[in-house]
Amino acid sequence: MAQTKLSKNTIKFRCFWKTTTIYEVLKGRQWLETESELDWDFFWSDVGWMYEFFDHIHLADHQRFNHFRNYYELTRKDFLIKNLKRMKKTLEKEDKLEEAANYNFFPQTYALPAEYGLFVEEFKKTPGVWIMKPVGKARGRGIFLFTRLNQISEWKKDHRWKSENPQVENYIVQKYIESPYLIGGKKFDLRIYVLVLSYAPLKAYLYRSGFARFTNAHFSMKKEDIANKLVHLTNFSIQKHAPSYNSKTGTKWPLHNLKMYMITKHGEAQVNELFHDIRSLILRSLLSVQNIIIQDKHCFELYGYDILVDKNLKPWLLEVNASPSLAADTPQDRDLKYGMLDDVLTLVDMERRLPTQTSLQVGGFDILVDQGATEGNSKAAPSPFTYLGCYNDRDKQLKQMVKAQIASA
Repeated sequence: MAQTKLSKNTIKFRCFWKTTTIYEVLKGRQWLETESELDWDFFWSDVGWMYEFFDHIHLADHQRFNHFRNYYELTRKDFLIKNLKRMKKTLEKEDKLEEAANYNFFPQTYALPAEYGLFVEEFKKTPGVWIMKPVGKARGRGIFLFTRLNQISEWKKDHRWKSENPQVENYIVQKYIESPYLIGGKKFDLRIYVLVLSYAPLKAYLYRSGFARFTNAHFSMKKEDIANKLVHLTNFSIQKHAPSYNSKTGTKWPLHNLKMYMITKHGEAQVNELFHDIRSLILRSLLSVQNIIIQDKHCFELYGYDILVDKNLKPWLLEVNASPSLAADTPQDRDLKYGMLDDVLTLVDMERRLPTQTSLQVGGFDILVDQGATEGNSKAAPSPFTYLGCYNDRDKQLKQMVKAQIASA
């Protein structure tokens, strides 16, 4: 069936987030805004609308929506870890031990209260600093570090935390990464944007720009600093309250600047290896949920990956955000997000302007994976971001793994 081709002046959009950059971008496209519940072509929504309406309506072929039905399999902290562990075990059962060993990019993690007994057993073996995170909250809310089990006991008492209580708030507990890479004595993590257009076949793009989010305070593992969120959590919603926060400069550093700094310290080869590992980490996380997330031609999703780099230049996946913040806290932040979101709309392609062949680069996005592509139908020479391109032995292993995933789907 031929796709409906729409002109920009007839595309009707609806936007839930009217005070953020995405609304600016949609208006800039000269599309027509609507407040209609269902009479729209493109809807950038929060997940609440999807829960209430998505399974009870019929969408026309051309309508597009910015979340997959069960997006939370990737973005809820406990489900993400569950799926990564499951993928690792599946590979081990299939005797793909080399690939299974590559699923080593998330900290030791337990889901609470379900795995509390296992956690206590492990804590006694490997004491130190652990971190608690509520699975359903964002922007650093509810997170705290601890070093003693009695600190958990007090927390459990405060939260009436019993495994048989169905209303208890679920948490994950993770071994805290005590040796992060520091710049100027401060901790940071990376925010990297990934756009998934389809899960079956898997097609995803990685945004070339991003940023590092820094703390205002210098990093410290001293006992008196363990509870200090300004030392340990990079979330802007926390750091903006620091006494030393500067609203003109913010707490973010462009990804390009970070890479250039690291190259001067470690050389180009090591830094390229780090970012290759980050791309591989992202791809493997998507593969871990590919057969679980419900494919729907109406859906796409922009994810915000939070990744920590340790002092050995090893990347660690902290979490994946289904609704990454699209508010801008500095002019530079606004420019990055505006350009990125404009490129998202180009890739979603409501106007049907893109060629039918896979485009390896669209604006600031590079192809990460396209399982529907073949060696002959991509628009340009293979990129190291795509499984079609093999640049070293590790890329070849990744290519083989992705092709095996296709065959078993």
